[in-house]
Amino acid sequence: MTLAGLHGNLIRMLAGQRILGLIPARGGSSALPRKNVLPLGDKPLIAWTVNAALASKYLDRIALSTDDQEVMEVAKAWGCEVPFRRPVDLAAADTPTIAVVLHALDQLPGFDYVVLLQPTSPLRTALDIDGAVEKCISAQAPSCVSVVCVEKSPHWMYYLNGQQRLRPVLAGERMASRRQDAEPVYVLNGAVYIARIDVLRETAQFVTEATVAYRMPPDRSADVDTELDLRWCEFLLSDRIPADSNRKAVQDNV
Repeated sequence: MTLAGLHGNLIRMLAGQRILGLIPARGGSSALPRKNVLPLGDKPLIAWTVNAALASKYLDRIALSTDDQEVMEVAKAWGCEVPFRRPVDLAAADTPTIAVVLHALDQLPGFDYVVLLQPTSPLRTALDIDGAVEKCISAQAPSCVSVVCVEKSPHWMYYLNGQQRLRPVLAGERMASRRQDAEPVYVLNGAVYIARIDVLRETAQFVTEATVAYRMPPDRSADVDTELDLRWCEFLLSDRIPADSNRKAVQDNV
C-alpha cells in the first residue's frame, strides 16, 4: 500500500476519536530542583514539550497536571491549558505516574485516547508525537510507547555478587561474541506514551503484551533528571538538525 493509502486508512480510523495530550509536571524534584521551569536554550524546560504538543496535528486538547503555581504560570504563558490543580497527595516523589494520569482523566472526560508527554523529554518533536499516534492507530493497538535502541547490549552486562565476581545479566542465554551479532535491544525513552483510555482504566499501565513501539533516535531521546542531562540537551540543541529531517525517522516506524 502507498503512503497516501496508509494515510487515508489512518484518517478513517481516527474519525470521531478524541485525543488528549497530558503534560505531568509536579513542582518538586530532588536531583534537579525546579527542573520543569529551568531554562533550556531559549525557553523553560516544560515549554519544549508544550510547543511540541501544540504543533501536533492530532491532539484535540493539551492540559497540564501540576501541584505547583509557578509551573502553572509558565505553562500557561507558553499556551498550555491548566484546567485543574493536582492534589498534594498525588505530587509526592513516589506517586505512580498512572495515578496522576487517571486523576486527570477523571477531571477531563470525553476522550478516547490519552497521550502522556513528560516535560523531561524536551527534544521530542511534534513529528514524534504524531508518528506515535499514527503507529498506535494504524496497528490497532491499545497502546504505543516511544523507545530508543541501547548502545550497550545486555549481552555484555553483569551483576557483581558479594565477592565482587561477575555474574551475567542474561544468565543461561547464549552470549553474542561480537557487537554486530547482538540483536538490537530497546528501552523506553519516556518521550511519548499513548493508550486507549478504556483499556488504560482496565490495565492501569501503558505497557502490555499488546503495546507497539515507536522508535526514536538517541539525539531526541534525552531524559532530563540531573544537571548533566540538562547540559547534554543544551549541547544537542546547539547542533540540532532541522525539524523536517525528522520525517525519515517517522517513516521508518511505518
